[in-house]
Amino acid sequence: MELKLFSGSTHPQLAKAIAKELGIPLGAVELKRFPGGETFVKFTEQIRDVDVFIVQPTCCPPNESIMELLIMLDAARRASCGRITAVLPYFGYGRQDRKDQPRVPITAKLIANLLVSAGANRVLTMDLHAQQIQGFFDIPVDHLYAAPVFVAHLRQRFNRDAQIVAPDAGSGKMAHAYADMFGCGFALVAKRRVSASEVEAPYLVGDVNNCDCLLVDDLSSTAGTLVQAALRLREAGARSVSAAVTHCCLTDVGIDRINASILDKVYTTDTVPVDVSSCPRIEVISVAPLFATAIKRIHQGDSISSLFSLESGK
Repeated sequence: MELKLFSGSTHPQLAKAIAKELGIPLGAVELKRFPGGETFVKFTEQIRDVDVFIVQPTCCPPNESIMELLIMLDAARRASCGRITAVLPYFGYGRQDRKDQPRVPITAKLIANLLVSAGANRVLTMDLHAQQIQGFFDIPVDHLYAAPVFVAHLRQRFNRDAQIVAPDAGSGKMAHAYADMFGCGFALVAKRRVSASEVEAPYLVGDVNNCDCLLVDDLSSTAGTLVQAALRLREAGARSVSAAVTHCCLTDVGIDRINASILDKVYTTDTVPVDVSSCPRIEVISVAPLFATAIKRIHQGDSISSLFSLESGK
């Protein structure tokens, strides 16, 4: 089958970068809104029996992005393409992965059901908020990690004398993996959530005195967790505090908090669009080469497990 890559309207810059890495042109698709707000999709080139990859992180805003992706999947299926892979660099609604109180939905499972019903044959994504989301799908899910990309980019700065820090208990396993890859120490900040946008970080486990610290997390929107953890680390004597966040879905509140914080740098990827002009402390590292390699291997029927190693981030 021929490989063709298409992009939704959420993040065409990333799709173009992936297409450039693959050495193919981005596929032609018409996307527009009717006066009433409904989405219209039309593939303007032949895709019968084609291996189709559709790039659409479900963010900015998530409801519009998800609906557009579902319509693109349905259009591709009805055009008799050979296989459809939904490429979601960022999987929206990933934080709603369980019933943590009465009478609430498991929205991550609902999104998985919708993607399959719309026509996706497989999913390619990165750093899901919860690993169990892979089990919500009844189709293959290829899950990439940003860690090799971050480590390859930052290993010169964060060496054995540094500390990799989890900003909360939920990111502890992720931070420990980063610490192993960097070959340096590990610490953890225990937080208490006051509200949806306010947190406290009263406890620190680990010695960070006179250390360069790197907070690692999969997602940040209001930046409350990162900012409070950074303050706690500085109080404990940290020499510098930076952060590496895979998905920087920052709100205006989050941008203001980072600009006013003691964070030296926030490293992130381009899984979602990031406006660095509004926050000069943010540095974006592209994951387009990693996604391009994964897409090529999926198309050829090869394994992608080797992409989890440090060499894949070079």
